[in-house]
Amino acid sequence: MDEWIEHRRGDGERVGWILPVGDGFVAIDLLGRERTGQTDWSSAENALEELGIGYLADLYELRQSDGAWLTVRIAEVSSTRVVVKDDDFGAVGAPQRFHELPLPVGDELRPLGPGARREFRA
Repeated sequence: MDEWIEHRRGDGERVGWILPVGDGFVAIDLLGRERTGQTDWSSAENALEELGIGYLADLYELRQSDGAWLTVRIAEVSSTRVVVKDDDFGAVGAPQRFHELPLPVGDELRPLGPGARREFRA
């Protein structure tokens, strides 16, 4: 991660990083995942700007230690960690349970698949 070069769009919002690889560059999203193969600098920048940050508002699944998947939402993203919270369907007064993941996030966090079942855990 020391080699990652922060990339911000015109309004100053960080949208990812660009990693020098060989003679080119790879776009890295805010979850620390590669979004392009090796490409030129301009293409890496464009990929991050087109991706934006909207995917952070999507629902995700977090694999628990027992192998079960828990529906979560991303609560915080920084240059060192990602914090997700149990999806509570927007219930007022629901307990807030947070889970901290190191950056880059591994395969323990994935986008909620189509047809996946959401359950509320109080």
